Amino acid sequence: MCAQTSLNEKRILSFSALLASGFAVGGLVVGIWMGSLVIVFDGVYSLVSLLLTLLSLAASRYISRPSQGQFQFGKAVIEPVVIAIKGGVILSIVLYSLYSAITAMFSGGREVDTSIASLFGLVNVIGCGYGWWYINQKSKLFSSGLIEAESKQWQMDTLLSVAVTLGFFAAYGLTLTPFAHYSIYADPMMMILMSFYFIKVPSEMIIQALRELLMMKPDRKIHDAVDHEVAEIGKQFNQPMALNGVAKVGQELWVNIDIHCDSKQLELAEVEKAQRLLKHKLSSLNLDLQLTMNVAI
Repeated sequence: MCAQTSLNEKRILSFSALLASGFAVGGLVVGIWMGSLVIVFDGVYSLVSLLLTLLSLAASRYISRPSQGQFQFGKAVIEPVVIAIKGGVILSIVLYSLYSAITAMFSGGREVDTSIASLFGLVNVIGCGYGWWYINQKSKLFSSGLIEAESKQWQMDTLLSVAVTLGFFAAYGLTLTPFAHYSIYADPMMMILMSFYFIKVPSEMIIQALRELLMMKPDRKIHDAVDHEVAEIGKQFNQPMALNGVAKVGQELWVNIDIHCDSKQLELAEVEKAQRLLKHKLSSLNLDLQLTMNVAI
């Protein structure tokens, strides 16, 4: 990872941590005061987001330091490990909140002051929406799995705030109708509906991180780009080349190539030239290329 990317990563993660701390405190205080399961969940989620952001920040700082021999193949593997942990923690929170909401539904619901809750939700939507937009815009400027995971984290927080606000608006409208006695079920019902939706995002984070840790085939765009460039360079040098393996681990792209040589001699200068050209061609992927070229006679 280059120094500038590492610096930008640390700045964005620091900004995310400060913003998450404000929402965490606000959500917990208001949620406990009002007795709202959804708002407490929002505050707990923000608090966990803060802790996970600090974990990402620590990982970013550690990755940027010299390995000093402990990591023989680099520290890129730390990034998917952190992302897997974040996805697992978020998924655990969602599942526990789902259980709490179902329990509340069968124990008489929860009575909440929907007018104050709606106002709090509106503030949350604006703040979380800004955090998601800002981090998402920054993540487009440079490639970073930690920042992409942070953006997904804020996306979930924003959508959660939107769902909570709309739900409380609907619950407030319900109190003005003859069905006002059903409004006590609005809070746990919103939590149930949101839980089923939010299970998807952390699950995808975990799956993607595990694919990288197991060095499985990357997404089609990356694999096809590498395969195409290897074939083109093989034609250019009149030297058959075959893609033996490709994997994305954190911000590193590991590529293993077999060079099929019919003659007894292979010019080292030609191999080095092909290597430099391939690195140049794959630089558009914004990943640190770790290239291994094997000569197969």
